[in-house]
Amino acid sequence: GLWGRSRLIRSDFPEGEVLASIPLAPEHFGEGVTVMGDEVFQLTYTSRLCLVYDRESLEVKRTFSYPTEGWGLTHDGEALIMSDGSATLRFLDPSSGAELRRVEVAGARGPVKFLNELEYVDGHVYANIWKTDLIAAINPETGAVTAWIDLAGLNPDPDRLVDPYVLNGIAWARESGDLLVTGKCWPYLYRISLRPADGG
Repeated sequence: GLWGRSRLIRSDFPEGEVLASIPLAPEHFGEGVTVMGDEVFQLTYTSRLCLVYDRESLEVKRTFSYPTEGWGLTHDGEALIMSDGSATLRFLDPSSGAELRRVEVAGARGPVKFLNELEYVDGHVYANIWKTDLIAAINPETGAVTAWIDLAGLNPDPDRLVDPYVLNGIAWARESGDLLVTGKCWPYLYRISLRPADGG
């Protein structure tokens, strides 16, 4: 997602060969993407428009609107889960975009704002916290942060890859349990496994 350069890309994994690339109209800044069933959902940053593509052809089937900015997107198998840069997660009907419910995300020190890229992982919502090296693991029923993932030191070029080129990509490799993480315009995608911090 960048102004005038946003695309939806299908690539071969892990080689990275681009198999298809669909440009967005220049007025749309592409944001969170999730694949649910035979559809691909893509948010736009300020257009308040979700583009819904056919999973195979990548043709736009339909669109729906939402009342906020669009940041991150994932799903739990039934509802889309969306972030807008606040401490709120919104659960949306995938057929209409209607809001089903919302939760406010909070940790031990209060609300956790700047929720960005999202991924649903084994019953939790994982969320990048914008401009930080942290991912919050969130209980989707209560909004409580149950754990923090610290990715400090992962940025491959911290002198050059600064705001807005921050950590903001999460995917779950379900078969292995690993996470795939990256940042905006980073040259690498990292496969990581998680371990408890020293001292538990």
